[in-house]
Amino acid sequence: MIEYINENIWQLWAVVAVVCLIAELCTISFFVICFSVGALFALLASFFFGIYVQLAVFVAFSALSIFLVRPFALKLLHRETEERKSNADALIGLKGVVSQTIEPGGYGRVAVGGDDWKAEADSDSGIAVGTRVKVVGRKSIIIKVTKI
Repeated sequence: MIEYINENIWQLWAVVAVVCLIAELCTISFFVICFSVGALFALLASFFFGIYVQLAVFVAFSALSIFLVRPFALKLLHRETEERKSNADALIGLKGVVSQTIEPGGYGRVAVGGDDWKAEADSDSGIAVGTRVKVVGRKSIIIKVTKI
């Protein structure tokens, strides 16, 4: 029985590799895929060595992937900036058009990127409807704009 398991242990490594790949697709962190790489190398080692060597190969190649390959992959994925902006922060720097007059010291509305946002001017003067503006900041869901 043990001999049968030893002869077919490569199947277990293949299952571990596939399960880790599926888990990586759910997380997209480039962490779980490192264990998949370790499992693939352990699968190759299973044709030549015993279980202890296979486990050592799994641990070694998983660790190498985590410390050497993962940082490189993350840098490639996020090469545009160190900090990825999302949601309302991604609006900063975009241009739009005033859709409702922004009163001096008050609020109006600005169409930016297909959405209409509550806005305030960065100066004490108002901004008329139809004026092109640039988003320069935000507080909560209120964007701050300046005339272009």
